[in-house]
Amino acid sequence: MSSETTIDTGTNELLCVIRDRVAVITLNRPDARNSLSDTLTPALRTMIRTCGESPDVGALLLTGAGEAFCAGGNVKGMGAHRDPKKLEMSFDDKVADLQERQRLLTGALVSVRKPTIAALPGPAVGAGLAIAMACDIRIAAESAFVATGYARVALSGDYGIAWLLTRLVGTARARELMFTGDRVDAARAETIGLVNRVVPDDKLQAEAFALAKSLAEGPRLALRYMKDNLDEALLFDFETARDHEAERLIRLTTTADHKEAVQAFIEKRKAVFTGK
Repeated sequence: MSSETTIDTGTNELLCVIRDRVAVITLNRPDARNSLSDTLTPALRTMIRTCGESPDVGALLLTGAGEAFCAGGNVKGMGAHRDPKKLEMSFDDKVADLQERQRLLTGALVSVRKPTIAALPGPAVGAGLAIAMACDIRIAAESAFVATGYARVALSGDYGIAWLLTRLVGTARARELMFTGDRVDAARAETIGLVNRVVPDDKLQAEAFALAKSLAEGPRLALRYMKDNLDEALLFDFETARDHEAERLIRLTTTADHKEAVQAFIEKRKAVFTGK
């Protein structure tokens, strides 16, 4: 029987439990389709950092309570309900503030050296879509949809959405999705590569957790280096990326996990990894 540890996030707007080395982080504002708030967002940033650094966590699973993943920013807060303190900030201070918030959210999520999975029970829109795309893998319920949404409120995008979207679906589709803000249902999202798989609504959480658990039980160092290799594939030329791959592989040949994997293969049993 698996044990479960509840993590205090400091707010009921974000829930976190660690089960079988999987940190399940749940955005918990279902009445607002889990849109970001001045309470939820800082807590989410903290949990990404905490779980990303914890030796007790092997994978992160992000999801939303109710029938949504995350509807993005609070649109009402963009109008008459704007924070007076932010209205008084200078242009440069506003830019610096957003840059820092982005760095600590999607920036931190991309930087996590453990597998990260987003389970989408429903819409992922705007910054919510950026958060989902900052994860390594996305699993969507059949009724879910995604949308960039920014054009509908006359904004250009934030949290790295253009960068993330272009790398997932290519330049032409990224431009279409950004310019139109159209909804993309789960089936089409899978077809164009925005999500990895689509599952029945009632099986989403079970299937997403099963994948996260499987990855959390995997060879931690090898998975970390795989993420490094895959990130560098977008940044470096082939020769440089290939040489870095070689260096990392040779490092891994000296680990206890590699020796355990080889022995388990010979003995026809499941390997037990320790991250050493």
